[in-house]
Amino acid sequence: MSSRTLPLLFINLGGEMLYILDQRLRAQNIPADKAKKVMNDIITTMFNKKFLEELFKPQELYSKKALRTVFDRLAHASIMRLNQASMDKLYDLMTMAFKYQVLLCPRPKDILLVSFNHMDAIKDFVKDTPSILSQVDETYQQLIEMYTPMSSGDFQLIRQTLLIFFQDMHIRVSIFLKDKVQNSNGRFVLPTSGPVPYGTLVPGLIRMFSCTGEETTRLQFANGGNYTAALREGSFEMFGDRVTKLGTNMYSVSRPVETHMSGTSKNSAQHTKVNAAPNPLAKEELNLLAKLMGGLEVQKPGGNADSGFRVNLFATDEEEEEALISRPDELSYGVIKIQATKDQQANAELAKIMGEFTESGDPSPSASSKGDDLLAMMDGL
Repeated sequence: MSSRTLPLLFINLGGEMLYILDQRLRAQNIPADKAKKVMNDIITTMFNKKFLEELFKPQELYSKKALRTVFDRLAHASIMRLNQASMDKLYDLMTMAFKYQVLLCPRPKDILLVSFNHMDAIKDFVKDTPSILSQVDETYQQLIEMYTPMSSGDFQLIRQTLLIFFQDMHIRVSIFLKDKVQNSNGRFVLPTSGPVPYGTLVPGLIRMFSCTGEETTRLQFANGGNYTAALREGSFEMFGDRVTKLGTNMYSVSRPVETHMSGTSKNSAQHTKVNAAPNPLAKEELNLLAKLMGGLEVQKPGGNADSGFRVNLFATDEEEEEALISRPDELSYGVIKIQATKDQQANAELAKIMGEFTESGDPSPSASSKGDDLLAMMDGL
């Protein structure tokens, strides 16, 4: 497992979340000023300096429920609110999109190019807000300094860590199903055509050499696909052509996006039961999460009482309600309540953790001001 995986996972999932929310805000005809405020508030929170300091520390990936908590917090960092079914759908779309991108990366290092595509899009969202843009640029530079010197082996370990994290997620997404890149069981279809990884040759030729290093024989074989040579390598600089389209906004063309729960196999059901067992590292994980979330400052919605609004990721409220009722138990999210306070002298050091696991019917966190409760919502076991 790579200890440098978490920042890339967070940046890429965050980028996908912003793509989806931008599309839904437009689809629901939310006024431009409110939509811009939502995007700016989320990005400001996402690139909070203290938050990123914790995020970039070498650490193992913690559980799916902990990561889900971070994005619950981010999605509600502004005046926008999501009901549980819409939040579930948002998270499903985010995770399946990035899983697809990781699977299709021609070589492990291209995960960084995918991350840069997301960062480029995030910069574009805040291009008219210099203060937020400077936050994003600072993180961009940090990503370049941390990841570009890494070896191919390091990136292979990161890719394996990500695939292990995503391996039990098989949510069907309408865009992927229509494009025939996902099967009805939720598993992705890997292509047997297109450009090969940069720096490699198109398969189909075997060369044999003598003991002196002289080529003696050439044999050709059918490679079973329609491969082409890579034209050029994507840019790993802050500004440049990434070449790959993985990580760009697939919602830029208006298309309805639905998610469907694929039938869970016996193996996945058993896996769910195993995960539900008490985790001896749970307290440590919650401690880490509380420190991580301590950097997030959520603004209280200003203005009059109706300044906030709800975003629905479904076509109608009835569909949203039906999705909540029909969602399999093993994919439902409850709430873990953690009570903590910020120690101003120690830069948000953890003061207290309450590890009570409780379920709540209302997943939307109430608006909180700076210095209030650290975390009021976390998905259940």
